[in-house]
Amino acid sequence: MELPEHGHEFIVSLRAERGLSPHTASAYARDLSQYHETIVRHGGNTSEEVVLVHIASLRERGLAPTSVARKLASIRAYHRFLIAEDHATDDPTATVASPSRPQALPKALDIDEVTRLVEAPDLTTLIGRRDKAILEMLYATGCRVSELIGLDVYDVDFETDTAMVTGKGNKQRLVPVGSYAARAIRVWLEDRLTVRIPGKDPGNLFLTVRGNAMSRQAIWRIVRYRGVSVGIDRARLSPHVLRHSAATHMVEGGADLRTVQEMLGHASVSTTQLYTKVSPEHLREIVITNHPRGT
Repeated sequence: MELPEHGHEFIVSLRAERGLSPHTASAYARDLSQYHETIVRHGGNTSEEVVLVHIASLRERGLAPTSVARKLASIRAYHRFLIAEDHATDDPTATVASPSRPQALPKALDIDEVTRLVEAPDLTTLIGRRDKAILEMLYATGCRVSELIGLDVYDVDFETDTAMVTGKGNKQRLVPVGSYAARAIRVWLEDRLTVRIPGKDPGNLFLTVRGNAMSRQAIWRIVRYRGVSVGIDRARLSPHVLRHSAATHMVEGGADLRTVQEMLGHASVSTTQLYTKVSPEHLREIVITNHPRGT
C-alpha cells in the first residue's frame, strides 16, 4: 500500500496521539492510498482541484455520501498534519465542502420491546442467566459491544452500582449500571465460577460456557436469538440498537443531552443528538405540557 509523502508518519502519529485501533488506522491508510493514486495521476500535484477530482471519482464509483465524507475527513486530517509538522503551508481541502450526510433516525426499540427482550432468557439455565446479564448491561449502560466484551470482572463496583467502561481511544468513563443489571450480574458471577478455567481465566466479565472471552459475534447472536424468541423482527435487533434505545429512552424520560453524551462516551454532543431524536408523539406531549399555548 503506497501512501503520499509523509503518509506513514501521519498514520504513526494517529496511533500514538489519538489511540486509534489498528482497524481504524488501516482505514485511514486505505483512504490515503487511494488519494495518492489520484495525486500520482496529476503529476504529484496536491491542489484543491486534485482533491475535487478525487472526491468526484469516489462518487462515480457509487460510494455513499457517508463513505465519501469519511474519506475526505481522512484527507483533510492528513493535510492538517502536514501543516502542523511544517511539511506544507497550504491546505487544499480548506474550501472543499463535505458531502451532506443523511440524518437517518436510529432504530430504537420501544420500552415494551426492550422489557420482553431482557426477560426472554430462561433463568433456570446458566446460559440464560448469562444472557440476561448481558442484555441488561447493554441496555442499562448503553455501552458498545466492544466495550461490553472488554469489561473485566473488577470493572463493576457493586457498592456504587457503576462500571468502568473503556471506550474508543482507550478513554475510560464511569457509567451507572442500575439495579436490574447489577442483580443480573451478581447472579451471573456465581455461574461464572463454574465455567472459568483455573489458571486460564482471561478475566473478562462475560465468558463462554468453555471459559473463553466472548466475541462480538457471540453478543450479536445472543441479542438476535433472544429478540426473535419474543417476536421482535430480526432486522431490528443488534447490540447497537440497545444502545440507541437506552439513549432515546433516557432523553424521553427527561435526561439532558450532556448527561447522555457522557454516559455514551461521545466526543461531541452533536453525535448524541443523532442517537436521541425524540418521537413526534413525545415532542407533542412536551409541547402540550410545557408551552404556554400548547393546549
